[in-house]
Amino acid sequence: MAKATFRIWRGDASGGNFRDYPSEVSEGMVVLDAVHAIQAEQANDMAVRWNCKAGKCGSCSAEINGMPKLMCMTRLSEIDLTQPVTIQPMQAFPKIRDLVTDVSWNFRVKKTIAPFKPRAADAPDGTWRVQQEDIERPQEFRKCIECFLCQDVCHVIRDHGLTDEFIGPRFLVYTAALEMNPIDAGDRVDDLKKKHGIGYCNITKCCTKVCPEHITITDNAIIPLKERVADRFYDPVKRLFRVFTGG
Repeated sequence: MAKATFRIWRGDASGGNFRDYPSEVSEGMVVLDAVHAIQAEQANDMAVRWNCKAGKCGSCSAEINGMPKLMCMTRLSEIDLTQPVTIQPMQAFPKIRDLVTDVSWNFRVKKTIAPFKPRAADAPDGTWRVQQEDIERPQEFRKCIECFLCQDVCHVIRDHGLTDEFIGPRFLVYTAALEMNPIDAGDRVDDLKKKHGIGYCNITKCCTKVCPEHITITDNAIIPLKERVADRFYDPVKRLFRVFTGG
């Protein structure tokens, strides 16, 4: 057994501070293991959200040494334990208590996105015929576990607080999954520009960097959506066409 110090933020919406907890660590432990040990032995009242401990529920999101991560997927062997390990709640969302934040804004945002709208079936048996490559393209986006780490690290939300004007990378991925679905007949391009603020994203790729499911958020979802918006609103030929057709 070795010892390490964990500097954990304690407090609530009214304020708080970091407290140091020395704790024994052993081979194979993850940050969530250490938090649970501290909770059991030193801080019974510490609030922490978790569920599966397998990197699939997205519940245990936090910031570890300043980087948004899942506590259950961050091994202590990957961290310099000669220095205190800082653990704090996600900074982009309102604090509830200790490591728990209020992420309900994300669920309200999801309701503003036009839902899946299947096109008419094109086969006699009432099903659809699609190409395999068209199925594979949006499949990556379905891996999202809604940990909201990408939302947390996004500077538009975190630093500028434009939550009334920008839906964030998680929901641009969700929109891309619908827009690229070969069966979907919906059209969300106008909303992307006028309601969902895709123009605020300056493709820094910080969201892609923190995604625990390794979704290529920027290149595969956000940039293609930006291209659709650009084609519709800024292509000079199409703009002239709309002027003359009244479209």
